[in-house]
Amino acid sequence: MHNQAPIQRRKSTRIYVGNVPIGDGAPIAVQSMTNTRTTDVEATVNQIKALERVGADIVRVSVPTMDAAEAFKLIKQQVNVPLVADIHFDYRIALKVAEYGVDCLRINPGNIG
Repeated sequence: MHNQAPIQRRKSTRIYVGNVPIGDGAPIAVQSMTNTRTTDVEATVNQIKALERVGADIVRVSVPTMDAAEAFKLIKQQVNVPLVADIHFDYRIALKVAEYGVDCLRINPGNIG
């Protein structure tokens, strides 16, 4: 689909998710999310690499448990695209993936404790 009119964008501050700029006139980044069990490292890595091949700039990965956080560490070592960890319920999981070099955290404030 071709948009005839330029996209109206609001003024914003540029941030980076890994090496991908977001905001302040940066190109629109494509983000997708895996639908594998994060503890299945091979399947998750394969899906992330497939998403990257079709143009995803950023990939979000669910990290619901400490076992998933440990798997995230292995996943992060095998991919080049910036990863966002999707965290619910336990703030300690966010701290753990931060240790492992997550590029961005997505935390639901309504259910974190």
